[in-house]
Amino acid sequence: MQSPQPQFVSPNLLIHSLSPKTQKKIGKKAQKNRILASNSGDLAAAMERWTGVLRVPISRGGPLFRVAASLIVAPSEALAVPRANAILFTGDRVRGTGDPVIERLSDAAYLAGLLAGKLAGEANAWVVDAACFAGPFAVYRELVPSIDTVGDPERYDPTGLPAAAGIANILAHCVGEIRNMVTPDSLKVSRSIEDPTASQLLHSPPRTIILGFSKGGVVVNQLMTELSHWACISRESSVDVSQRSTALLTHNLVIPTTASDVLSSISEFHYVDVGLNCAGAYITDHAVIKEVANYVCHTSNNLRVALHGTPRQWSDPNRPWIQAEKDRMLRLLHDEAERCEGRLLLAEKKYFDGRPPSLLMHFEILEAMDVC
Repeated sequence: MQSPQPQFVSPNLLIHSLSPKTQKKIGKKAQKNRILASNSGDLAAAMERWTGVLRVPISRGGPLFRVAASLIVAPSEALAVPRANAILFTGDRVRGTGDPVIERLSDAAYLAGLLAGKLAGEANAWVVDAACFAGPFAVYRELVPSIDTVGDPERYDPTGLPAAAGIANILAHCVGEIRNMVTPDSLKVSRSIEDPTASQLLHSPPRTIILGFSKGGVVVNQLMTELSHWACISRESSVDVSQRSTALLTHNLVIPTTASDVLSSISEFHYVDVGLNCAGAYITDHAVIKEVANYVCHTSNNLRVALHGTPRQWSDPNRPWIQAEKDRMLRLLHDEAERCEGRLLLAEKKYFDGRPPSLLMHFEILEAMDVC
């Protein structure tokens, strides 16, 4: 069977398809990014951005993920080496609300511009929708194999590192499509870094920032579990997990290219108003948290875990387990962080406190969240 072809939406088509109000907001964010970039001592000139939407598979013949991206482009019109790749996984579909704010914040293309505006000008933003849905329910089976038919986790199994490997493949397919399918009217993107050795002198491999919104939190939990497992196996095998692969350093500095590169590059996990109709919204396995702390202790890498929430999830009387899981995870992290010499950094941020829980605030947190 012939594999489905990835699809490309040009930046111009993407922007002009948005409402004037949304275009104005994205324009302000882009201007902010140019100002930040022009003020950076590491850049000779302001960075522009490539913005677009693609549909790419993890593997040949597999289902397509819809990915919106906002990527920095160097003055030479090549994809620039970012300081970080921020990847946001979205949740279930919410349609027919009639609320323009919810509709806007349900759109991955808009979220990519929004996320880019929250980061320093040298960061790439990626927003990933689930490849499959069961009605309104996001089903991240390709990244979290141990989920049921509506995408709820039965457990988090790190065997084979499916989420890390899947992310590496998604990013690789996206970058390949951007390099191969840009239109003559779009920014020209070079096929490779011309001088990897020179690039290594100027850039470190980019950090990876993982964010999960709502149901997208299952991917964050899977990655946390995989990081714990991978770090344990690597330490037992006397592998230096602080070193990136040769492929990353000599071939592609824009994105991590293997599962190990994804895991070793993760510097932040953000849980953004996550919640499920069952247990498993947060990691409460002490063994996983302990091994993540061991990883931080045995490398020179800092790791930040931030929990962002609203009364919609953290004060839901019908789902008390969400707050209980959040509190347990935070308590385990605090206990383990005491031995990490300040390199396991934690944050708990509640938004819209005092307001009655609503679906609107659940989406508004995406605009309000502080990721710095």
